[in-house]
Amino acid sequence: MSQDNVITLHNKDADEYIVTTRNKKKFANASKLSLKKFSKKLKKRVLFTETKKAYKKK
Repeated sequence: MSQDNVITLHNKDADEYIVTTRNKKKFANASKLSLKKFSKKLKKRVLFTETKKAYKKK
């Protein structure tokens, strides 16, 4: 898996991060990616938005 395609998604409500991949060719001109994913902390589907920096586990 190429490291160029790896992105970090963040949810502010749960302060939770998800790492996934993105097709750079298909979404070259798109702005930030937003996906509805399942939050383990909130135990429901919430909106995650793309962030630039990778997270660090505490």
